[in-house]
Amino acid sequence: MVETHPTRYWHATEDGRIQCDLCPRFCKLREGQRGMCFVRACQDGRVVLTTYGRSSGFCVDPIEKKPLNHFFPGTPVLSFGTAGCNLGCRFCQNWDISKSRQVDTLADAASPEAIARAAVELGCRSVAFTYNDPVIFMEYAIDVAAACHEAGVLTVAVTAGEICEEPRAEFFRHMDAANVDLKAFTERFYHQICAGHLQPVLDTLVYLKRETEVWLEITNLVIPGENDSPGEIDALSAWVVERLGPDVPLHFSAFHPDYKMLEHPPTPPATLSRAREIARGNGVRYAYTGNVHDPEGDTTYCHGCGDALVRRDWYELLDWRLDDQGRCPTCRTPCAGRFAGPPGRWGRKRLPVRLAEFAARA
Repeated sequence: MVETHPTRYWHATEDGRIQCDLCPRFCKLREGQRGMCFVRACQDGRVVLTTYGRSSGFCVDPIEKKPLNHFFPGTPVLSFGTAGCNLGCRFCQNWDISKSRQVDTLADAASPEAIARAAVELGCRSVAFTYNDPVIFMEYAIDVAAACHEAGVLTVAVTAGEICEEPRAEFFRHMDAANVDLKAFTERFYHQICAGHLQPVLDTLVYLKRETEVWLEITNLVIPGENDSPGEIDALSAWVVERLGPDVPLHFSAFHPDYKMLEHPPTPPATLSRAREIARGNGVRYAYTGNVHDPEGDTTYCHGCGDALVRRDWYELLDWRLDDQGRCPTCRTPCAGRFAGPPGRWGRKRLPVRLAEFAARA
């Protein structure tokens, strides 16, 4: 029997159904039905979470893999997810997790305390809610975040940002950093390819930047023939600078054929380089390329004098020139981000973790 956890964001409708108010999909459910996310269900006349305390797996990653290039660079992050998603992206690169309808996917039992303990003992500076969107398991994520903060561990949300106003405020109140996946800059793309909407994501980005202290970075997965036109990249990056400011890092990431978009070719590296140059031309100070080997596109440059501040090779730091205050040593211009002296030394390692051994020590 699947254990459930109560939730708050729902209400009864006049026709006897229960409406979930967590995300803009507003699923209306009858007894026993599940929302599109699959993990929030109607039980005993209320919406419950069916994946609390269960994970699809844990792994220690470099923080740069989230990707977060300006949030305690070089440090390890304990990453985990559950199952399900509130979007239906045809190109999903974690579809085996986000589209899972199998309880067996949730192989690891993991209490919030066990996760925090594991992060401390593994030397992780932070815990990331990733692989599938954490907004759909927000009650679990919030409890994990509370346990982590009590243990001195930071929290990271890797999310598509499709969440309603009230739960959005509660969820991000418990996060220290977020990478938001801005999948495209047209409603057509969101509607036809993601089964979602663009405006809620833009609202989330503006909220994070203007009303919270959450460190924010953005990823745009560039898909040939779908969202890679110079005009769309120009509009997207100009909006970022106008509404969020020039200091929000913007990652242009390469697509590879997956899930229901196997007919599309991989993203040419030249397309990513072009996107990066368009963004830089619009005033984005920290524009990066991802999922390709591109040392130039991996490097952080000073926006004051142009010197290279942090050189990377994939997820490994090669050169670090920021001073202890996170400034350029040449011109003393601050580099936007969250820094604490010298960088971490985790490198590009990936370490799978079984939580059972940490839970047994409780």
